[in-house]
Amino acid sequence: MSGPQSDAPAVEAVADESVAGSVPERITARDQSSPASAGRAGDRLWDRAPYLLAAALFVAYALVSVCRFRRMESRSWDLGIFEQAVRAYAHLQVPVADLKGPGANILGDHFSPVTALLAPAYRVFPSPVTLLVAQALLFAVSAIPVTRAATRLLGRACGLAVGVAYGLSWGIQRAVDFDFHEICFAVPLIAFSLEALLRQRWRAALLWALPLVLVKEDLGVTLAALAVVVAIRCRRQDPKALPYALGVAAFGAVAALVTLTLIIPAFNSVGSYDYWNKVGEGGATAGLFEGLDTKLRTLLWLLLPTTGLLALRSPLLLVALPTLGWRFLSGDDHYWGTDWHYSAVLMPVVALALVDAVDIARRSEKPWLRTYADRLPACVAAAALALTTTLPLAGLTESATYEKSRQVTARERLLDRVPDGATVEANIGPISRLTSRARVFWVGAARPVVPDYLALDVRSGWTKDPVAYAGQLHPGTRYVAEANAYGYVLLRKE
Repeated sequence: MSGPQSDAPAVEAVADESVAGSVPERITARDQSSPASAGRAGDRLWDRAPYLLAAALFVAYALVSVCRFRRMESRSWDLGIFEQAVRAYAHLQVPVADLKGPGANILGDHFSPVTALLAPAYRVFPSPVTLLVAQALLFAVSAIPVTRAATRLLGRACGLAVGVAYGLSWGIQRAVDFDFHEICFAVPLIAFSLEALLRQRWRAALLWALPLVLVKEDLGVTLAALAVVVAIRCRRQDPKALPYALGVAAFGAVAALVTLTLIIPAFNSVGSYDYWNKVGEGGATAGLFEGLDTKLRTLLWLLLPTTGLLALRSPLLLVALPTLGWRFLSGDDHYWGTDWHYSAVLMPVVALALVDAVDIARRSEKPWLRTYADRLPACVAAAALALTTTLPLAGLTESATYEKSRQVTARERLLDRVPDGATVEANIGPISRLTSRARVFWVGAARPVVPDYLALDVRSGWTKDPVAYAGQLHPGTRYVAEANAYGYVLLRKE
């Protein structure tokens, strides 16, 4: 590992490149076609590359999310839960998510007050699509600091290669394909923070990272880890910043502890944190060795195609440890693998750790290591492009992605029969089509509220008689079949 002084030669190289490409301020009409003028236009295009890349990624991410929503292929109830919370914020109400239980305050489940920032946009565009588009924008924006940092330290071509590799990384694509989740706010915060760290702007790095405590309860520990990396890097060049870094590290750890033991239980209906039971039954050590093969594969996916293992030479990789820690200590196997959204916050960490490691390795005394570092940005970009053929963005090349089938249209008409403001119990399929205009509960759990309607996706055949099932859920209440359409059933209370 190398200290912050390793950044200086790269800064000088960029400065020399800028001077070499400079042209006189007065440019005549004839000069516009000169090589110097063309070079200047090329420079402007390269300067805009991070923003153009982010714009392209935003369009791609938004298309994946919105088209999947349009095809009614939601993968979980999370989109409905977050829409209920944001809808409440938009109307200046307590963030209740009835899908977690009637009157359940979402802050008693996960501490994510940052989602209130979506309230103004949702008030204007009250739809789950608003959340999906906002998530696509946040993920895309995170490519700007990654590409800028890589360009500054490694040069334009290598910087753009790293930006492309990051934008197409499997962790980001999996998150885009998983409806909506609050971690979309953490990804750009981490990316901007680490960019500032690589620029040796220590206080800016800490300030960018501070809001992580408002994104999710576990990210206070990530904030602490990031502040420790700042402390490692600044201790020689800027000792005055060291107390700030150590103070933020302590704040992050304390914030996580207070959030988990005091704040969330205060909002929780049973006065506790619901996810403590995710830790393995045999304790933390037992949880660590459970599913070891899956966890090792996840580690290889994190480090091999994205960084060629070179990121192991950068202290920035320490920022990934808290997220990997709680995931691998958990007894829930959903956290161990590469599916869902759980690896998205790790993608800016491994991408910028790669940038840092390449910058360090280029000054190595070992010729093979310098050569490897020089070739690696292009290699990870090529790997990302190759892997994309099996990842969600590949769907953008298929016509079926943009089509809404007649079955989906029929199901939408069925759900439109639910009046605005009605109470509804539903499972995953219908949820996100109803949460913007009705009070929606999760089907099957004990409820003090007897709903006006049940909207069920029974395509898998989990129940053969939805009317009888409704009677079992709510004894003494009679429900009749209002309509059905291609595996969706709507039941109405008589």
